[in-house]
Amino acid sequence: KKRRVAAFVPTGAAERIRERDAVLGENRFSSPSSRPRRAAPLGSPQSARPSRRPLTMLFDFLRGGGQGSGRRRISYGIEISSPTAVLIALASVALVASSLPTMWGLGSALGAPSPITLDRSYWLARVAALRLASLCYFVAFTVAFRQNDGLLSERGLLPVSNYMARARKFLGTPKGVTMNLVRQYPTLLWWAPAGKVDSWLKATAAAGMALSSIVMVVGGANAPVMASLWVLYHSINTVGQKWYGFGWESQLLEVGFLCIFMVPLWGMSRFPAHCPTPWVTVWAFRWLLARIMLGAGLIKLRGDSCWRDLTAMCYHYETQPVPNPLSWRLHHTPLWVHKFETMANHVIELALPFLLILPWHAARTLGGVAQVLFQCTIIASGNLSFLNWLTILPALLCFDDLFLSRFFPSSLPSIEALNQRAWEWTPLLCGREVVNVALLALIIRLSVPVVKNILSPNQMMNTSFDPLKLVNTYGAFGSITRHRDEVILQGTNGDRWDRDAVWKEYEFKVKPGSISRRPAVITPYHYRLDWLMWFLPFSDSRRHPWLYHLVAKLLRNDALATSMIAKNPFEGGEPPRFIRCELYRYEYTKPGSEEAKRGDWWTRKRVGSYMQPMCLDDLTNVCEEMGWPDPKEGISPST
Repeated sequence: KKRRVAAFVPTGAAERIRERDAVLGENRFSSPSSRPRRAAPLGSPQSARPSRRPLTMLFDFLRGGGQGSGRRRISYGIEISSPTAVLIALASVALVASSLPTMWGLGSALGAPSPITLDRSYWLARVAALRLASLCYFVAFTVAFRQNDGLLSERGLLPVSNYMARARKFLGTPKGVTMNLVRQYPTLLWWAPAGKVDSWLKATAAAGMALSSIVMVVGGANAPVMASLWVLYHSINTVGQKWYGFGWESQLLEVGFLCIFMVPLWGMSRFPAHCPTPWVTVWAFRWLLARIMLGAGLIKLRGDSCWRDLTAMCYHYETQPVPNPLSWRLHHTPLWVHKFETMANHVIELALPFLLILPWHAARTLGGVAQVLFQCTIIASGNLSFLNWLTILPALLCFDDLFLSRFFPSSLPSIEALNQRAWEWTPLLCGREVVNVALLALIIRLSVPVVKNILSPNQMMNTSFDPLKLVNTYGAFGSITRHRDEVILQGTNGDRWDRDAVWKEYEFKVKPGSISRRPAVITPYHYRLDWLMWFLPFSDSRRHPWLYHLVAKLLRNDALATSMIAKNPFEGGEPPRFIRCELYRYEYTKPGSEEAKRGDWWTRKRVGSYMQPMCLDDLTNVCEEMGWPDPKEGISPST
């Protein structure tokens, strides 16, 4: 991924990124007793030869060639210049503008006689979108409030204070708060007094929970409230490090930014007079949904061969990060069902997004319905945090009041009355239109690198091209693993090399561990530690320094560390002398098998050792190198 960054950043910036990564501790560190792992995960594009099935041959024909120049990675895309990307963005704007007759009643505002009609107003869609956005905000802040102590506090796995100190060192700002510091790392925590960062982090999450719950109940908001939610979550996300490195974090920030311009300046009414849903936010949300779908669809075709030979869904339900009980049943459906699911995925992500920007009411409605139903099926089949809930939100802006009034008929009279006077000419209306045009220009400008990335054969997914994450590129499951490998933590009070030693397993909240435990249903909630545990088998343990910190804390029965897991086998007694990480391969039990009849959901077999048995003495140097407290004494090594 870092090698591909150079294609999308200015000259010299790639070297600066590598320098930043080294300063901020993103590279691997030297640690004892670490066994190297394979270079690529099972089933990755680097380890699989492309299939030459008919569908693959068709894709090769569309890209204008055969197997290519010997590269293992199949790419479908074109290299374009910045002016071309601008023209593409402008063409998209023209298509969308044609779907908004007379620019949302702007003709009425200038004296034209025709009022706004129900097929051109979006009062109900705004209420639904605000409530869904506030729900996602509430879940995100709740996760932060409950989990940040163990993940980011001074006693957490990756302390925020250490990260902020490295950021200051990288930017050469040892003291004070400068504009460059805030621009590169936008967070309110820069103003936190010394020793109060953890308190501010907790208060930020609590304030976000309170504000988002108000919006969720009321169904309306104003610009200061939505801007506050955006700033609060940005402050947490900026310092979240690996725990906040998922695509839905930047997606929530982009959605939250657009919501600031979708609401009135003051007041909390669901239907604020003289403030219809701005046309620019309607366009921006549709443009966001189109980018999400196209980015996800193209990264799949360019990534793993199983998406091209239509076998991806044969593996997805079993190998996804956090499966649920329905995933077990869906995994055992016939092969033709899985191939149909994969083809339907391609159609929805690659073809139907163009319906969102067509100038016909029926096409937009059909496109919106298809995307909502698609996201609902994903929600039902797995636990992907609030990602799919958040993706439903921009699809709501495809439904005008004429469509939604069928489900909320009691709101129809008030909406018709609002439409009659919504565009009465006032200085406030003139000011809002100036803001709308400025927002449109900003989105077009920030969309240029996004369009280039989507059309590039070296497409990156879930990437931001500006520090504020206003317009981003997205994608999901570009590579599907064929097997599910899980890292299992085990502790013992015996000798580390004694074959007769009794090793007891730690159980996490939702990741597979015990083969008899039923998969959880937690969406839209999210356990960040469990998610990062899913990524461990894909690379060497030395690329995950937080794992060593977790082991060090479990060796002491640390209260914060044990609060993040479901079962500590040494709770209430002596902590373990040694902890090791074993690698197991998990598979679903087959329906009707003896294992399934016993109530087991999984079968597993040991693959090997992921991390050798370690004690506190082994981890002292690691903690000192990373600036963490001495695991034996609980004080800073420098002290």
